[in-house]
Amino acid sequence: MRRSVLPSMILSVLIAIFSTACSSEPQVIGEKEGEGLAGLTGMIEIDGSSTVYPVTEAVAEEFRKEYPKVQVNVGVSGTGGGFKRFSTGETDISNASREIKPQESAIATENNVEFHELLVGLDGLSVVVNKANDWATCMTVEELKMLWNTGSTISNWSEIRPEWPDQKINLYGPGTDSGTFDFFTHEINGEAQVSRSDFTMSEDDNVLVIGVSGDKGALGYFGYAYYLENKDEINVVSIDGGDGCVVPNNETIENGEYKPLARPMYIYVNKASLTRPEVKSFVEYYLVNAAELVTEVGYVKLADEGYQAGLAAIR
Repeated sequence: MRRSVLPSMILSVLIAIFSTACSSEPQVIGEKEGEGLAGLTGMIEIDGSSTVYPVTEAVAEEFRKEYPKVQVNVGVSGTGGGFKRFSTGETDISNASREIKPQESAIATENNVEFHELLVGLDGLSVVVNKANDWATCMTVEELKMLWNTGSTISNWSEIRPEWPDQKINLYGPGTDSGTFDFFTHEINGEAQVSRSDFTMSEDDNVLVIGVSGDKGALGYFGYAYYLENKDEINVVSIDGGDGCVVPNNETIENGEYKPLARPMYIYVNKASLTRPEVKSFVEYYLVNAAELVTEVGYVKLADEGYQAGLAAIR
């Protein structure tokens, strides 16, 4: 059963309903039952990417089962919003769908925040349209740039290709604090944060899903897991990055064929926070169980070596 990528409040309700049907729980390698850390207490503060959120929330849910006295708070303020808090020491962990920017890292240094950058999985940023859209099955990078770049005045599908219908385009995308916005604009428009501004934006990808699914003229983009969770309500657009149309799936994302929109997902961990046993245990738990939970929520896992490298870095 694939995990939902709905907000945590809804997730909690769903988990309560289905908990009796889900008996298997990931286990931390090497931990013996009843030994050591069962009495862990404390609070872990996490914020950042809406793309990485479903993975971290899934890990947090399983971790809470093992250590119910540890409170794990997972926010969704976007990658940039998460780094604003993380770089001043407000949070222990920051979810990120892009690497930290030099200016964000400089602020962290000013605040004596040292960190580990840990890869946790792979995403294929997905361009989506309404279910009734049967014409835009594939788009080139050039067409997406023509549509999304600064100064674009395209407002009708027929302006992209004359054989497409004379119908208004309504655009949906992440807010400017989102790592997804940064990544998409960099890969499609050639520079991060360079984009037309006349589109419906939200840091919550579920809001974008609702918008696209209810608007026949819509086109939007967000993380692959949100497309998979809602594939009965929206269509994904294949992307031609120069070698023909490629649809995002586990294979094309992992092997890099889905270009240029395949990307890594990260968590950033405050080194000082790792001195607290509850944070250290959570991050270890995350890396040990990420392969299973990344797949469960709809993303693509790393090779085992990737997770082992992360464990070695924090131990």
